[in-house]
Amino acid sequence: MLRYTGKGFWEQLRDSPTLLWLGPKLGLDTQQGMELIALIGTVLSLLSTLTHRLRDCRLYLCLWILYLSLYQVGQVFLYFQWDNLLLETGFLCVLVAPLYLPWGRPRGCFHDNVTLWLVRWLLFRLMFASGVVKLTSRCPTWWGLTALTYHYETQCIPTPLAWFAHQLPVWWQKLSVVTTFLIEIPVPFLFFSPIRRHRLTAFYLQILLQVLIILSGNYNFFNLLTIALCFSLLDDEHINFLLRRPAQDTHRPQKGTLRKALSWACVCLEVTVYILLVYWTSLHFNLQIDWERKEVMSKTAFTYHQFMALLKDMMMPSIWIGVLSLTWEILRAMFKSACMRGILLRLWSTLQWGVMAAAAVNMFAISLVPFTFLDYDANSALWPGVKRAFEVTDRYQLANSYGLFRRMTGVGGRPEVVIEGSWDRNTWTEIEFMYKPGNMSAPPAFVTPHQPRLDWQMWFAALGPYHQSPWFSSLIYRLLQGKKDVIRLIQSDESNYPFKDHPPTYLRAHRYKYWFTEPKEDGTYPDRWWRRVYAEEFYPIVQLGDHFLENMLSQHGLKDKAAARRPSKALLPQVLASVRESVCALPGHVLTWSLAIAVAGACVLKQLLSRKHTHTHTHTHTQAHDKASEMGRESAGQQNSHPAPAHTQEKQMEEEESEEGETEEEEEEEEGEEDWRGGGDGKEDVMKTDEEQESKREKEEDEGQEEMEEKNAAADEEEEEEEGGQEEEGLEEERQEVNSDDSLRKRK
Repeated sequence: MLRYTGKGFWEQLRDSPTLLWLGPKLGLDTQQGMELIALIGTVLSLLSTLTHRLRDCRLYLCLWILYLSLYQVGQVFLYFQWDNLLLETGFLCVLVAPLYLPWGRPRGCFHDNVTLWLVRWLLFRLMFASGVVKLTSRCPTWWGLTALTYHYETQCIPTPLAWFAHQLPVWWQKLSVVTTFLIEIPVPFLFFSPIRRHRLTAFYLQILLQVLIILSGNYNFFNLLTIALCFSLLDDEHINFLLRRPAQDTHRPQKGTLRKALSWACVCLEVTVYILLVYWTSLHFNLQIDWERKEVMSKTAFTYHQFMALLKDMMMPSIWIGVLSLTWEILRAMFKSACMRGILLRLWSTLQWGVMAAAAVNMFAISLVPFTFLDYDANSALWPGVKRAFEVTDRYQLANSYGLFRRMTGVGGRPEVVIEGSWDRNTWTEIEFMYKPGNMSAPPAFVTPHQPRLDWQMWFAALGPYHQSPWFSSLIYRLLQGKKDVIRLIQSDESNYPFKDHPPTYLRAHRYKYWFTEPKEDGTYPDRWWRRVYAEEFYPIVQLGDHFLENMLSQHGLKDKAAARRPSKALLPQVLASVRESVCALPGHVLTWSLAIAVAGACVLKQLLSRKHTHTHTHTHTQAHDKASEMGRESAGQQNSHPAPAHTQEKQMEEEESEEGETEEEEEEEEGEEDWRGGGDGKEDVMKTDEEQESKREKEEDEGQEEMEEKNAAADEEEEEEEGGQEEEGLEEERQEVNSDDSLRKRK
């Protein structure tokens, strides 16, 4: 809970930036304030997913402020690296997202590539640091390439597929570790390669790694968020290919001799990079193929000091690569802004470029401080002003240090805390959680992207003694009191809770060691997923009023200081209580999946309706165009039979050209609203040059003149046919008259 120190509102907001300081003014306590913030954030996120117009930088700013407010009071339950990553990504979304103005149309800006580059830099820092810390930690499992032989069964909440992955042979597990080092350490440098296929290769390698992690472990939204960051490596052409969209401009200039030579040089450089990656990987990990046993043998062929020397040599070049890449994007955006037509438009574009370029430079400079935590010398070489700026902004989580899976825990068996309750201190019953391992026959759950944070904290608590997890004493205290809100965190369906009718009188906790079971000798699957061995007592037997429990609560400030507040009769607390009762009836992962499926279905339905409307509009437009063409031919035939004045024909030509121009302008505006933004080095510029527009205008005029000439020629042919028909009719009448005269003469 927030601690009120008697300071003013703005001083409290400065020391701890959270909107929960407004709770007392709304008649809400801390819990109700957190529920209101979570509810508002969920509604805004769903609306932005359904409505394109709401994907605005102001909405992302609101979402960032809401999550930061929860982060400030979440303590250990929100102090995960993916929470920091979500906050940093959320702030970058404020810079990347467009600003929709009421009087303007949503259009991309030339500085979009500059702000999107920050997302690519964040992805580089995340992946590179995650690979480096595995070796700098001196963890013997990473250095021995055996980490994955323990990872699948010792991770926080494994999936059912983790059991099958754990059964893979050891040589395959070692080769997987080598592949992980390859994807996380050298491949991220391809993010900044000027060669497009390098970035595409890096993209698909990162996606492969994240998908495999999702299938084998429940790491909530972390891997999905990383996949979203990976899309900063793609250009518009490849995104259109993935979404099956038609290309914006199929015209490609013919390659001259110089272009062909440059293209072949890029191909040679690309292949050379791939060969070097494979060669260095096989050299440093001593990869050898055993053809007899059909295995790939591997082992680390370098020492810790050699790697640290290599890291020291890599840090400064990696920073300079970032500097040069960002400088190139800023110069490109500046040149495009300077080439805008119109003084006001050029001034507005240049102003936007200046603001976003300054923001990008500052964000890049601040991020260098946590990035250089990997090497002491690189961090010491930074300008002191950059370090001071990082210290000022650190409370807002604008830039963070990363390094996932630094050390492999549970090498001697997965430690797991099991809580037991009793009424008589003789018969003990285990309290089973929804997600974490406990019951040896229960299969592992698949809960991504939901994160059951209490189950996660139980995994961390099992790694050390109970006094390192003060919240555990509070959990025991609330279970003894029979608090329903706490019980729902353990079992959302209270019928599965063994003490649903009456809270237990005594509680205790034991630590066990868990392992995955092995397949039977005949190859069939075992009856249980887990096997376990008792290790030691984790928490002694306690009851309400117990001296030990009271001391633990008082020591960490977790004891109730005041009586429970009466339920408020105000409208807002009652609405929150009603929503809480409705939501808590469902497990967290079911609720998350339900919202995701509902939003996905709404998006698909919206897309189908828009396509149907577009098809109907196109069909109607085609019918109207055909009808107008027929009427034009008829009127042209009538005008040719009765020639119209020259100025009337010129006026008709001008009206037809203006209608065609308006139609083309509408189509261009629709295409621009749909896919205007640029994002990547290989993107095509949406705005046409003056020469292209002039040539296009001349081509349209020539086509219009040719069409009018064809119409006139067709009208002349019709007129000639009519005159020819009239002449034939006159000759036929003359023949009939002559024949009639001859017959009269014969009669006479």
